[in-house]
This record gives sequence, C-alpha cells and structure tokens, in this order.
Amino acid sequence: MKNRGSGGMIREWVESIVIAVIIALLIRAFIVQAFKIPSGSMEPTLLVGDHLLVNKFVYGVQVPLTEKKLFVFRHPERGDIIVFRYPVDGRKDFIKRVVGLPGETVEIRQKQVYIDGVPYDNPHAVFRAPNVVDQVPRDNFGPVTVPPESVFVMGDNRDRSYDSRFWGFVDYGKIRGKAMIIYWSWNREARRLLDKVRFRRLAQIIH
Repeated sequence: MKNRGSGGMIREWVESIVIAVIIALLIRAFIVQAFKIPSGSMEPTLLVGDHLLVNKFVYGVQVPLTEKKLFVFRHPERGDIIVFRYPVDGRKDFIKRVVGLPGETVEIRQKQVYIDGVPYDNPHAVFRAPNVVDQVPRDNFGPVTVPPESVFVMGDNRDRSYDSRFWGFVDYGKIRGKAMIIYWSWNREARRLLDKVRFRRLAQIIH
C-alpha cells in the first residue's frame, strides 16, 4: 500500500477546504443568506438582535452583478417580509413587509392603509406614537400607484419605520429574498447572561 505522505494529505485538506468554501459561497449567493435585525422598525414581529435566514431562491436566481433574475418561481405577495437593497443606498440591506403590489393604488389616511380605495388592515401592524399631531407622510400619504415590477413596503412598527412612505418603491431586482426563519436571537440589553438569548424565538417561522 503506497503511503501518500504529508504532502498528499495537505493537498487533500486544502482541496476539501476550497470545495467547502465554494459550496458555502454558492449557497449564500443563490439559496439562503443570514441577516441580522438592526432596528425596531419591524417590532413586534422581528426584534433587534434577531438573526434570520433569508430564502434567496423563491423570487428567482439573481444574475451576479446585475438586477436580473432567472427561474422566477413567484413574485412577492402582500404580507411577505422581504430583505432588499435600500433603493437610496445599495450598500445597505433593509427588511420590510410588502403592502402594495404592481398596479395598485396605495393611500394612507389617519394611519389607515387603503389599497385601491379599500381599507387594508395588517394584523401584524402596531402604532406606538401618541396621536397628537398627524405627520406627513407617516400618517397621511398618497395616493400613489405602484409601478410595474415593484412593491410598496412598510414596517410593522408603523410609527417607527423608515419605509416606502419616505423613499419610494422597491424594484423586483433589488429584492434579495424572503425572510424565512429565526435561527438565533440575542438581547444585548438584558443584564443576565441567560436572559440575553431569547430561547422562545429560536427556530420560529416568520409570518
């Protein structure tokens, strides 16, 4: 039996590591990606410190260095929580909930959302600011029509969310994927170490 020697073993280790890295990069680029919640704009659905897995495959495979997608299985639907490149600064990723779809007219009157003139009540939406002064565009907005291949998004924490009311629509090409599951949740404000991990949120499906 021929001894491969230390050189052969090192080469095998290097090849295995390179293959593992390539597979990990492919998975991250086309299938699933981790994302951390940095702000409270999606509370109480998503909390600061939640770590998510984002399905990058469901809305199509993005062609590298472009905003084109192949093998599109479905388009974003109302109620989906999506991760996308911030339209004003593509270096940043935002996470919001889809409210308006292409061709629909979105209007907000006294914090009530209307889609094509019909009230739309999202059970996940919360309002935490005192109703003292109506703010524009936060409380009163539109009407606007969502362009083709775009969506209108809002945070569930409606009074504390910087979303489509302020900077406009999200093109399909900027959408990275659909939030899928919480795999880790860390409360940095908790005093005790055991309280820092939000165990009840682990493996929670995102709706």
